[in-house]
Amino acid sequence: MKIIEVKNLRKRYPDHLAVDDVSFEVAEGEIFGILGPNGAGKTTTVECVAGLRVPDGGTVRVTGLDPRTDRDRLRRVLGMQLQSAALPEKIKVWEAMDLYASFYPDPANWSELLDRVGLAGKREAAFAKLSGGQRQRLSVALALVGRPRVAVLDELTTGLDPQARRDTWELVEQVRESGVTIVLVTHFMEEAERLCDRLAIIDAGKVVATDSPAGLIAQVGAEQRIRFRPSAPVTDDMLLALPEVREVGRSGAQVVVSGTGNLAPVLTLALARHDIVPMDLRIEQATLDDAFLALTGRQFA
Repeated sequence: MKIIEVKNLRKRYPDHLAVDDVSFEVAEGEIFGILGPNGAGKTTTVECVAGLRVPDGGTVRVTGLDPRTDRDRLRRVLGMQLQSAALPEKIKVWEAMDLYASFYPDPANWSELLDRVGLAGKREAAFAKLSGGQRQRLSVALALVGRPRVAVLDELTTGLDPQARRDTWELVEQVRESGVTIVLVTHFMEEAERLCDRLAIIDAGKVVATDSPAGLIAQVGAEQRIRFRPSAPVTDDMLLALPEVREVGRSGAQVVVSGTGNLAPVLTLALARHDIVPMDLRIEQATLDDAFLALTGRQFA
């Protein structure tokens, strides 16, 4: 069942066209990612979905509601964590939760919600005293206090250290398991690949592809790269004679072999025949970075 429908969305600012004919659908119960570099139009897109900006063209429906004309009803089904949102430094965690709960006719029990996001022990703490990861957990709790069917999480893990980022990913997965559909805006490839059922790649205000992470990577092809340091000299001709090998490159003492099929076993067997040991061997599959490069013609930045 489709819970969000965006068709031909356009939004122009005085100095540039931020969103240019963007279309996508989100199914109920999934984590849908909007992936792209900074400035690609991701935040503007979800702000139009949430009714925070008025688009210049196209249509948006969230649970059948038009964000432009049904803002009050939309607020009851959609919760949002904004990238730029900040609370007063002196407000306590429980005060923020109590304030946000007052905005809704039937809010969630915010004490239980704090426990769910791992902040029960911080209810008396001031916002200024929270770590980056704790602030993001509070943002998620505030987005959920109205019992939304849809939660929009915008650049949720920007600025977090690796452990806090992974803790936040686990929280996002728990929120989805509770029945909330999630729209996740991110510029982290690893985050999109870990969390998203499907995602739209946005570049320069346009959707260049929509698919599962695995589906997008498959569009690049099944090519593999193998890096190793040979224990003895190896010629390019010897490696290129293998049908599975497409290209041979070198990076210092490393040899980089690209190809398809059973590349790894074929390569190691051929090296063994010449008494060459592939030291520090590393097999690299195609990534979302590769998919972005293939789809847009430029590196993700």
